[in-house]
Amino acid sequence: MAKKHEIQFLVEQIYQTYHELEDGAVADYIPQLSLANPEHFGISVLSAKGNFFEYGDTNQLFTIQSMSKPLVYGMVLEIFGKQEVEKKIDIEPSGEAFNSIELQPQTNRPYNPMVNAGAITATGMLFNKYGKDSIDFILEKFSQAAGRNLEIDMEVYHSESSTGHRNRAIAYLLLNFDMIPDYVVQILEIYFAQCSILVNCHDLATISATIANLGENPQTKKEVFSIDAIKDMLSVMYTCGLYDNTGRWVNEVGIPAKSGVSGGIFGVVNRQLGIATYSPKLDFFGNSSRGIAAFRMLSKELGLHAFDCMNSGSNFLSTLLK
Repeated sequence: MAKKHEIQFLVEQIYQTYHELEDGAVADYIPQLSLANPEHFGISVLSAKGNFFEYGDTNQLFTIQSMSKPLVYGMVLEIFGKQEVEKKIDIEPSGEAFNSIELQPQTNRPYNPMVNAGAITATGMLFNKYGKDSIDFILEKFSQAAGRNLEIDMEVYHSESSTGHRNRAIAYLLLNFDMIPDYVVQILEIYFAQCSILVNCHDLATISATIANLGENPQTKKEVFSIDAIKDMLSVMYTCGLYDNTGRWVNEVGIPAKSGVSGGIFGVVNRQLGIATYSPKLDFFGNSSRGIAAFRMLSKELGLHAFDCMNSGSNFLSTLLK
């Protein structure tokens, strides 16, 4: 019998350690999200060389929600270029809730692409070029990153649309300052649809490994994102990716990541690993409680923190992933 790989063993150990963690509650401000099974928990890791290590409910589908934000941001960077994008969206942490109805006082731009105002602006930029076909363009790009054809959960989409009044307020504020074109209803429907794309933990790990692998999907070998876009995606994920808990995440986990209120988190270890977790019980900040715990342990055990003082993570991982 073949010996179990050390990373697979670690993934299973982490699952067993935290699968009974009961901290947090399932999101309910979007009615369909409240139907998620709070016991679901999955961990997936994909190396840049295409090796999968996973355990738990890794095939359970859920909607991508805010984890769509860095991907759409990467898309507009590729299409319009960094200089044009920064005329509309800054890259500074906001210090406010992700859904705040607020723009920078000096420039009237969204603070960054990880808050709703920035994400809606990015979607608006796509709409300005592709119109109603923007959602097809987004879905195709996400599917390339995941390595399979993804779909929209229409029930979640309708739930988002019927309750998304705060996002409407944000969008009209953006319109007032010419950050989006005068197609607020259409842009918001695309935004609601992009947040309602169905993925599973396996998909998220593939997406994050594609980013880690300099934009090339490690399984399909298809180039999805440009290297220049990836640099900016990772930078803003590192500083703004975990809502109002990003500072502690950077201190304790130390890798670029993005979370979503459906319970997913995906993280990128540059040139080495894509990591994803799914568990729908969220902490006070809107991040998966089990997911945070799992990432913290993975980072510690594999030395993944960007500022590991011994720089042991890269050497250890290189040995494990040969």
